Amino acid sequence: MTTQFEELTLEHGVRAVRLSNPQISVTILPDKGADIYSLVHRASGVDVLWKSPLGLRAPGRGRFSSDSQVAWLEIYEGGWQECFPNGGNPVMYKGVELSFHGESSLAAWEYNVVTQNDSELVVDFIAQLFRSPFSLRRRMSLKSDTATLTLNEEIINLAAEPMDFMWGHHPAYGAPFLSEHTRLNTNAQTILSSGSEEAPENPLKPDQKTAWPMAAGKNGPYDIRVTPGENEKHIMMAYLMDFDGTPWYTLINDQLNVGVGCSWSINAFRCLWFWREMHGSTGFPFYGRTYTMALEPWSSYPGNGLLKVMETTKTHHTLQPGESITGELAITLFEPKGEVKRIEADGTVAL
Repeated sequence: MTTQFEELTLEHGVRAVRLSNPQISVTILPDKGADIYSLVHRASGVDVLWKSPLGLRAPGRGRFSSDSQVAWLEIYEGGWQECFPNGGNPVMYKGVELSFHGESSLAAWEYNVVTQNDSELVVDFIAQLFRSPFSLRRRMSLKSDTATLTLNEEIINLAAEPMDFMWGHHPAYGAPFLSEHTRLNTNAQTILSSGSEEAPENPLKPDQKTAWPMAAGKNGPYDIRVTPGENEKHIMMAYLMDFDGTPWYTLINDQLNVGVGCSWSINAFRCLWFWREMHGSTGFPFYGRTYTMALEPWSSYPGNGLLKVMETTKTHHTLQPGESITGELAITLFEPKGEVKRIEADGTVAL
């Protein structure tokens, strides 16, 4: 049993690093938000993360839109982003625009190997933002004998004044792992449907709060554990909350016999955004050709930018000068061998 750290170059000259052990392989893009580009279950060869049909685009290659949402989407390669200090719509805050999904998801991150031996690999990814006075550190750890990737994070307010922010992780899952054979479970107890998506392909009534797992559908109760197939046109946005203990979710594809389990610290990430884009949107950016689903631990809701959160739910975080906040997240790839009761804080799957 051993761990491995590699530096490599992907298509179009995109720089990457890879953390792996015999169970899983994780590829990260340090020059593009330290995005987690792939997460591979090595026994089956299945990469559970979605890949955009646009493919990889090297940061700085080509001319980007002055609109931050368009700019973010035209370089969105799929995979898993860390979004900070804003989520969703760009907003003006303290004299500067906080861009769509936050500066951290486009920034270049430095990295250094903290520990590398046969039993454990630990790598720090570090970024200091330019528009906002924050530093971020993400410590990614992989032990040789488990299929669990852990993220231990710290954010520090470098300003001499209080700073407000949203903070989230944006893992998007895709085929072949995502299919009509993939089923969701979680210990969230409440579903809140978004009020901002009125398209006919959305099955949910807007702004409705119900008990898990049945959402308020346009045609009656709607079971959101069931994943639509690739032949269906479907879009959806909802927020899951009120977790019973340490928050967690699982996605299990029974046909492939591959599962994903995710758990996180409630102090940092209080809710779970649930987004589906399945051939349901015409025009930019998806043009009806995307089949993906994201389950995103976030500090805050709704996903309409920091100012909207501060005006409504007040679920944002605030750090005083020099103050810091930490957060933890664990993600595990596993082969289902029975009903999952929970995912422990360290990523252990409890059957």
